[in-house]
Amino acid sequence: MLFKQFLNDDLGCASYLVGDEHADVAVVVDPPYEVEPVLEEATRRGVELVGVLETHTHADHVSGHGRLALEHGIPVRVHSAAAAAFDHEPLEDGTTIELGDVVVQTIHTPGHRPEHCCFAVVDRSRGDEPWLVLTGDSLFVGDAGRPDLAIEAKEGAEGQFHSLRRLAELGDGVEVFPGHVAGSLCGAAMSSRASTTIGFERRFNPALQGELGDFLAAAMAPQPPRPPNMERIVELNRGPFLGAQPSLERVDAVPGDAVVLDVRRTAEFAAGHRPGAVGIPISGSSFATRAAFVLPERPVVLHAGDEAEARQAARSLHAVAIFGLAGWQEGGGDEQLEPISLDELERLLADDAVELLDVREADERDEGHIPGSRHLPYRTARAAAEAGLLDGRPVVTICESGPRAAIAASVLQAAGIAARPVLDGGVATWQAHGGELASFRRCGS
Repeated sequence: MLFKQFLNDDLGCASYLVGDEHADVAVVVDPPYEVEPVLEEATRRGVELVGVLETHTHADHVSGHGRLALEHGIPVRVHSAAAAAFDHEPLEDGTTIELGDVVVQTIHTPGHRPEHCCFAVVDRSRGDEPWLVLTGDSLFVGDAGRPDLAIEAKEGAEGQFHSLRRLAELGDGVEVFPGHVAGSLCGAAMSSRASTTIGFERRFNPALQGELGDFLAAAMAPQPPRPPNMERIVELNRGPFLGAQPSLERVDAVPGDAVVLDVRRTAEFAAGHRPGAVGIPISGSSFATRAAFVLPERPVVLHAGDEAEARQAARSLHAVAIFGLAGWQEGGGDEQLEPISLDELERLLADDAVELLDVREADERDEGHIPGSRHLPYRTARAAAEAGLLDGRPVVTICESGPRAAIAASVLQAAGIAARPVLDGGVATWQAHGGELASFRRCGS
């Protein structure tokens, strides 16, 4: 049996190559838009890709099924409830795909989306029972997929509850390989581990504990923000096949309608960048998701340390449907982003001289925040600036450790608002140094 997991660490997404090396055939499950690593692995193993299987229509990243179909003639399969507008072979519950001695069995598991399917994999050279199951956005390591991205949350949660119980009927030793690990917005509490087992999850995963009422209460609690570009990504993944994007070229000038995205490290951006640039380091976590949250719908010119860094950023942006890349340039410039220390912040707050923006998410802020700070998640900074919602004082941004504060400050600076980020630490550091925190307690907690 051939089995290979491909992880996109930036998005927390997983794709899989499954097949039979003796029969020289394989399929790819939930292919990434950057299909080259999958194709290279298939070539290295000497297998022919004979199909693409989609667990569902993805909402947080662009699938590579269109590229595989257009560029390599590989047929695509997805459940009929997806209402896909591209040529495909419909999957139904119980559909089997034979790959030599390897059999892929379709398990329809609605909940995250109505069309969602899992794929149990049997290696007949070992036996007739599944060896592993690819669970997509149904069962995660320590969590379950959110139910509110496609249909009404209660209906989705009810479907998810019953689908998870069906998966739990598989044997304890069946290995579970999910479609996401930590870093994705498709679940709130998933682990960074790349796999687990049915037995382990049945014992320890809260989503597999209790009755329907308990599951509904947890599933309908506040969720992470919806993935950026969600509606556009869903339509791209459901619509006609999408091919490769034009090659990224170096440009001499920034078009007048373009926004500059500087992907160098925060320290480099702070030391000098083009006026109006937004800084999101490619070296940081969740680069593509953060960029999709804060960038306006305008052409993008990348500022990078070198061509390799620019191309890496372009690939990541393509994965979240940011395709309007007008080129790249080497980063640098005359404008600076001046960080602020916690000691200086304390003095300025005592004089009421700055507006302190806590740019974390609501659940983080509720656990503890600096009194007098205003909650403004980093992803909403541009909209707040454009709407004139800030009070006119100089702004300081703070998060947990610095990265989101830097992004928010760069967005505000690009909008013409004087902003300084706390880069050396954050709210927890403030508390560790003796600073006061306030907290919100939710009802029932």
